Amino acid sequence: MKKVITYGTYDLLHQGHINLLRRAKELGDYLIVGVTNDSFDRDRGKLNVRNNVLERVEAVKATGFADKIIIEDYVGQKIDDIQKYDVDIFAIGSDWEGKFDYLNEFCKVVYLPRTQGISSTMLRAESQEAVKVGIIGCGRVAKRFPSEASVVSGVSVCAAYDIDKDAVVTMSKDNKDVWAYADLDTFFNAVDAVYIATPHLTHYEYIKKALEQKKHVLCETPMVLEGEQAKELYAYAEEQGCILMEANKTAHCPAFNHLIVMIKSGLIGEVVDIEASLSKLWNDNMKLREFDANQAGGSFFELGSYPLLPIIRLLGTDVKSLNFYSRMKNDVDMYTKGVMQYENAVGSFKVGLGVKTEGNLVVSGTKGYAYVPAPWWKTDYFELRYENQNDNKKFFYKWDGYGLRYEIQEFISCIVNHRFSSARLRRRESVLMASLMQQFAEQKNLIDI
Repeated sequence: MKKVITYGTYDLLHQGHINLLRRAKELGDYLIVGVTNDSFDRDRGKLNVRNNVLERVEAVKATGFADKIIIEDYVGQKIDDIQKYDVDIFAIGSDWEGKFDYLNEFCKVVYLPRTQGISSTMLRAESQEAVKVGIIGCGRVAKRFPSEASVVSGVSVCAAYDIDKDAVVTMSKDNKDVWAYADLDTFFNAVDAVYIATPHLTHYEYIKKALEQKKHVLCETPMVLEGEQAKELYAYAEEQGCILMEANKTAHCPAFNHLIVMIKSGLIGEVVDIEASLSKLWNDNMKLREFDANQAGGSFFELGSYPLLPIIRLLGTDVKSLNFYSRMKNDVDMYTKGVMQYENAVGSFKVGLGVKTEGNLVVSGTKGYAYVPAPWWKTDYFELRYENQNDNKKFFYKWDGYGLRYEIQEFISCIVNHRFSSARLRRRESVLMASLMQQFAEQKNLIDI
């Protein structure tokens, strides 16, 4: 049996893709199709947003040409797949002429003619107008947003608003396509969607105002600090026909999502314990907003949504109890440890703005454990470790830029595809995070150390 393998993103599957798959199938008896896990075209520097990986797999399956479909997750996988599946021919479009000649060492490389006059890029340009996004809050995180959005297709950052006039003027000067607005209503009239990166306690008000204007909203994490507020806003967003998404960059990181999928598939057995830590030593400047109790400062409000993420994604939203252990100064927590009890598992986290700790992630299971070294929240490498060290596996990925591009990609994809909830961070998970923030604010089960 002669085996053929080919790869692609297959975003907006079109006749050109179908022709290539047919030609590849005709080269042998068995066709393996690798679908790129995220639609990141590294050579063109774009994150495409029209179809997610599951939709693209289903589209390839529907052509009837693929005997087996696999997911391409990492650089260098083509060589691994060719050897793993004992492939005879590697086939790819002629626009890649010469770039895969190195694979001739492992199998025959064939460059197939492409169908002229059609491409996914062209179809996106014809069918998808750019979503006009405005920035509310021009602080240090928001400054990264325009450059990160520039590598995502279908988005145009065109406006900025801040109560600090100097900040919004600086944002506009640093980004020639971004207009500065002093009036919020005029700002809303110029955009389709907003990115909110203001202090925590202002999120609710700005989200509500944006949704009233029927604008899609991407809001920095923590989105709000009360569970009922989160429920209200998600319900109102759907009522308004708008997408509301919490901007947790780790939740949308490709490597982190692959880790979650692998653990949920049972590769380390049943998850029994999760430990996650994150700390920053910022206490040399106590004048920062992060240390102001009146602005919801402190370690847990500032950092807590990140270590909560793997615990909630893997153990779920049915938390039996949560105990906090905090070191306080000027009414804000410089350090907090939390212990979350589930029916058959426990999750613990440590966050600090004035205490330094090892920032790793360990997920313990009945067959082995997953280890992600610091800084795990910028996941680009992790290991699955077992009793027999010969079974250990290491996984390497690329973390691009500041990581905001991944959440921007998902946000625009939800808008384009009218998806009210992202599988990477479900609304119910976001609501639980807000509820746990509220529990901390009310000092329920909080012990001062």
